[in-house]
Amino acid sequence: MHRGAAAALTGRDFPLQRSRCKEMRRTATQLPSALGAIALLIGAAHPAYAAKDDFPRVEKALNARVSKGEFMGAILIARGSQVIFSKGYGNASVEWGIPNSPRTRFRIGSVTKQFTAAATLMLAERGRLKIDDLISKYMPEAPPAWKSISFLNLLTHTSGIPDLTTFSDFDATEPFPATPGQLVQRFLTRPLDFPPGSGFRYSNSGYILLGYLLEKITGQTYQQLIQKNILDPLGMKDSGYDSNTRIIARHASGYVPGKQGLTVAGYVDMTIPFAAGGLYSTTEDLLRWQNALYGGKLLTAESLARMTTPFKKDYAFGVAVDPDTGGNRVIWHDGSIEGFSASIVYVPADRLSVIVLSNLEGSSARDARADILAITKHEFTVPK
Repeated sequence: MHRGAAAALTGRDFPLQRSRCKEMRRTATQLPSALGAIALLIGAAHPAYAAKDDFPRVEKALNARVSKGEFMGAILIARGSQVIFSKGYGNASVEWGIPNSPRTRFRIGSVTKQFTAAATLMLAERGRLKIDDLISKYMPEAPPAWKSISFLNLLTHTSGIPDLTTFSDFDATEPFPATPGQLVQRFLTRPLDFPPGSGFRYSNSGYILLGYLLEKITGQTYQQLIQKNILDPLGMKDSGYDSNTRIIARHASGYVPGKQGLTVAGYVDMTIPFAAGGLYSTTEDLLRWQNALYGGKLLTAESLARMTTPFKKDYAFGVAVDPDTGGNRVIWHDGSIEGFSASIVYVPADRLSVIVLSNLEGSSARDARADILAITKHEFTVPK
């Protein structure tokens, strides 16, 4: 799992990120340039976000990245429920030459956070908690330094709780399973980075703590909560909480690009990312997610507005919100975990979804997303 330092290109990658790659990786063959599934171009492109020649340009940009070994995975572009581009690139298994497709399952890393945020808002709508509640109300063991931390602070990375993925022992502990309570113990007595509410610092710990609290409040595991309240109702049959031992059909293997070709990604026990980065999904399922979330099928209009309104800087609840070059709001989040990267974007003005999932570690998905948004004139700049 990757340490939480922001990536230089965008200023925010929100990865579970570590600073160096694991040693003793098996070497795999070079990334093939062959493409996976055939593109689906359904209907005319909407002129507000896609000119007539946009998609050949998108194809050209993506093919260039594939040929240089900079991308493999799956990409979907849609307006509402109308898919206008859906394609797989490279291989889900390099060793076996199995191609990626729109139905390939990928780890989505920190894109998980918007599911955790939505679940928190759903419980608030049901009266199980209030977003402005202090977490100590539900957590008697909370230390004195946490007495003024609220759910709002956890959702918006303004709690001051330090990110456990930056701790010096993180690399040594990430291969081993841990319960949510054990994860919380790792940062329970650490000094805060700043007084709650006074600053912003991206913290995976905050979302791990959210998952821990949601389990205490509901009596369900995080996996059960997400499955029963989000995935099952939305028909997201190709999504779930990832596992190192359970057989998950059509699940991609993760790789790390390098000068000598690809290597198999390092190992992270999937209990570690938890509510901050533990889910897997497909591009098609994430389109179902976006259409339900932004189409008002999951949250009330009031809850959705709160989830997508930045609190400090450009960060809201599990998503960032920035203006594109034309002044349109762009709601987005990136994710990174060993062997995988992800980027998911929604532009409300055009009902535009751009979903990029990659089984390459690093900036693979983010770079492909940047290419697509530049061509479709929805580039945005992340504030410093």
